[in-house]
Formats: sequence, structure tokens, C-alpha cells
Amino acid sequence: MSNRIVIDPITRIEGHLRIEAEIKDGKVSEAYSAGTMVRMLEEILRGRDPRDAWAYVGRVCGVCTTVHSLASVRAVEDALGIVIPPNAETVRNIMFATQYMHDHVVHFYHLHALDWVDIVSALKADPKKTSEIAQSISNWPKSSPGYFSDLQKRLVKFVESGQLGIFANGYWGHSAYKLPAEVNLIGVAHYLEALEWQKEIVKVHTIFGGKNPHPNYLVGGMACAIGIDDASALNAERLAMVQKLLQDAKTFVEQVYIPDLVAIASFYKDWGAIGGGLGNYLVYGDLSPNGYKDTAGYKFPAGAILNKNIGEVMDVDLRADNEVQEFIAHSWYEYAGGDDAGLHPWKGETKVKYTGPKPPYDYLNVEDKYSFLKTPRWKGNAMEVGPLARVLVGYARGREEYKEVVDSTLRTLDVPVTALFSTLGRTAARGLEAKLVAGWALEFYDQLINSIKNGDTRMANMEKFKPETWPKQAQGVGHTEAPRGALAHWIVIEDQKIANYQLVVPSTWNASPRDKEGKSSAYESALKDTPIADEHKPMEILRTIHSFDPCLACAVHLYDEEGKHISKVKVL
Repeated sequence: MSNRIVIDPITRIEGHLRIEAEIKDGKVSEAYSAGTMVRMLEEILRGRDPRDAWAYVGRVCGVCTTVHSLASVRAVEDALGIVIPPNAETVRNIMFATQYMHDHVVHFYHLHALDWVDIVSALKADPKKTSEIAQSISNWPKSSPGYFSDLQKRLVKFVESGQLGIFANGYWGHSAYKLPAEVNLIGVAHYLEALEWQKEIVKVHTIFGGKNPHPNYLVGGMACAIGIDDASALNAERLAMVQKLLQDAKTFVEQVYIPDLVAIASFYKDWGAIGGGLGNYLVYGDLSPNGYKDTAGYKFPAGAILNKNIGEVMDVDLRADNEVQEFIAHSWYEYAGGDDAGLHPWKGETKVKYTGPKPPYDYLNVEDKYSFLKTPRWKGNAMEVGPLARVLVGYARGREEYKEVVDSTLRTLDVPVTALFSTLGRTAARGLEAKLVAGWALEFYDQLINSIKNGDTRMANMEKFKPETWPKQAQGVGHTEAPRGALAHWIVIEDQKIANYQLVVPSTWNASPRDKEGKSSAYESALKDTPIADEHKPMEILRTIHSFDPCLACAVHLYDEEGKHISKVKVL
């Protein structure tokens, strides 16, 4: 006999996600992931100027605040054959790296840590013991007994006030929590410190892109001029500030994030055998010091791994009709060629057809269509994307940087390499690549400074910016590795306007419903066999789902709860 539990919405994520899970004998026997928002940006973009697309898609989300704009300008540049100056590539790389550090730290402390850290337990901690533990794992200066004592007093007042905010509905005291009170207090301290830190690191985006979130991009380069002595340009003072922000970020990652990650993981080693899921991993690759087109030089190497076989990494071609395809057998859309068709994004269609139950409802009809997410497949395979995929592909490709951080972490925790294929591995991978990116960011900064010193101040190539220079028809693809995973935008341009535009985003890969053959995607697969201590407080489900860092905001509400069309966006 099994019971079905429903978590809707999943909290501490961006967007709307519903999980339904069948519980049998204390474990998840089946799981269903449903995106409950409508993705219609593709239709909003149809008929618009391709040079403006980055500004629209950048508003997909306020968390993935640069990656969609980056993928978009790359798609247009690919279609039109535009080569941007090296400085522009380097600035994009620095902004990319900044986004990674910000996103990973925010995810660990503010979206995921509360699945492992018991806030209430921290009230019982001994500040002196807390200080001793903190100083034993890191040189971070904020670790005195007085510091933790003052923080604990603040926490007590906060709890006594009854205004708990996001902490109000936590599963505090749950049997799945294992950290000592002192480690919980360290987690709470760094939760608060990360709030302060994250508002500083995003200043890099404001310096290069004018603002955050949604910094400015430009088809052909970047819209920021270099002028060492110019008060209105990227001058020496602003560039020095970027360096300082990147150095501070590296310090925070290495002295706060990584020590906390390892300390917490040491109490949850059993999660190195839970939540592995598919065993198939996909990476598009990105971040080369020699430019986006230099795929061999990617810091994040591209590739695909099937069935956990890290002895073989396959190449990925985003242009091939038979590699990346989207299906809708269990999605609330319709294709002209029928529900069993698989479409490459250049030929993609986005036409909503809601056939689900009328809210409020108890359960989804999972035998039919049950999600607003399409179901992408790579060569017919469900794939996991994200930090774990990137770390595994880098490790399998034999990259020394990856092998060093992975092997040293495995030795520290005394766990086998197979522990990577898990919820714990997914969470650890995010931290390990944050450490790598922190170093790479400063490498790119040095590259920019050296270029400027050598007299190159070019930031944009406007040769093909004017529409009259474009071919009558063109198509392109722009990809990147968003913090949450492989991201690509495909564009078709006809008569100087967007004829088709398709986004296949990381959470579409991971959170999508079953395909036409009934095979689960990453979330659904990872939840199977997860132990559940209390069906009324499904902490374990949240741990695994949050380990992917879900982001369902690549969607826009255009229909009411009865499926009636309530908004039409006109092309101006």
C-alpha cells in the first residue's frame, strides 16, 4: 500500500514547482515533477528585432540575472557571423564568473542550507565551543566566542519576537537533522554574513553592465567603453574596484563556503548514496580565455556521460537535428505533427493546450499531461545538467584542476568517487566549482588588464550591427553554462525579424515530466528510493530537489486557473 504526498509549491526556489511522490515502505517509489507556470517568452519575441532579444530574455529571472542575455547575444552573433573583440569576451567571462560565485553562495546558504542546518538547535550552542570549531576549519576572522555569543543573543530575540519570516514553517527538530548545535550556529552566522556579501559582489555587474539585476549586453560586444582616465568609462579606479571585489569573493568562497560545505557534509555522508538519479550528464561548455568559439579551451569542458560511465565522454552538437529535441507527450502543449514528435529547437513550437484538472485539485493525472515544462532529450536520453554534470565531465576529461579539488574533497570526507552520484555529490559539486571559478575570475581580470596595457581598448564590433547587412534568412545558437546547468537559445531570423526563438533552460532538462516512453527526467528519477522519516514533513524530498537549485521562472502567466486566455502581447 502506498500513499501519495503533494508538495506545492516547493519553496526556497524561483518559480512554481509541484512534486507528487508515492511513498511505500518508508521510501519514495514514484515521483512526478510538474512546472505550474506557462513558458511563453518564445511567442513574445516573435517578430521583434533580434538585437533586442537579450533585453527580453534577461527578464526571465532575477536570479539567473545575466546568463539568458549572454546566450541571446551569442545566438544572434552566431546567426549573423559577428566576431566580438577579445576585451568584450573577457568582460563577459568576468561577469559570468561573478554570477557563478554569487549564485552558488546564495543557493548554499539561503536556499539549501536550511535543509541541513537546524536554526532552532543553534539557540542551544555553546559560543566558546562554536568558536573552537570555526577556528579549526578556517582562518575566517569572524570566529571569536564573543562574536558567536552576540549572534546567538540576536537569534534569541528574533525567535522570541515571533516574527520568524522565512523560518516560520521550517521542519525544526526533524529527526533528519544531524548537526551539533555549535555547527548549526556557525551555519546561521554565515547565512547572515552571506546576505551582506552577496550585495557587494554584484557591483561587478553594475561596473561592466550598468546595473544588477539584468546588466546591459550588446550584440557585437559590450556597451562599456574603456578609458583609464575617463570619469565616465571603465577607468583605473573602477577596474581596481572590480579586482578588489573578485579578491574578496575568492576569500569568502575559500574561507567560509568551502569549510562550511565540508563540515556539514561530514555529518551527512549517508546522503552520498541517496538521490543519484539518472546517471546521465550533459554539459555544453563555456569560459575560454581565447574566446567563446574556442571550445577546446573551455574551463567548463563540453560533453555527455551516460550510465555513470566516466570512462567515456561523448561530444555534443547543438546544431544536429537528432541530438537536442523537445517532446510534449506529458506537457500541456501541442505540436502540429502530433504529441509524439520530437522537435529540434530551430523547428520548435510553443503552443499551449491545457488539458489538466481545474484547480483546486488533489492530484495530477500523471498518466496524461501534467506539466507546463516540455521534455528535452539528448539523443533520446534524459540528462541531468548543472554543477554535478560539469564537475563529472571535467573530471572525466582529465582536467587537473577538477581532479585536484574532487580527489582532495573525497579524501577529506573519506568517501568513494561513487558518492558523487548523489544529492550530497550534487551539493558538493556546486561548492567545488565555485572555488575553481573564484580563481578563474582573477585570471580573466589579469587578462583584461594586460590587454589594456598593450593598447587594445576595443569593446564592440559594429560592422554587421545594421540590418541591411544581414542575409534574408539566418539561424544561430548561443549556449552557456548557467549556474543551474546547460543553457542554449536557438534563433531563426527572417527579413530582419525573429521568426522563431526557443529557449531550452536547465530546469527544463532537470524538472521536466516523463517522455513518450514513460522515462523519468532528473528530478523524478533522483527522488526514487529516497527514505522518508515523516510523510507530513518530507524534509528528504526537499533536500534532493533543492540540490538541483530549481528555477522555474523561465515562464510567464498568460492563462487563468480555468485555462482561459487573459493576456495577449502585441508586437510593436
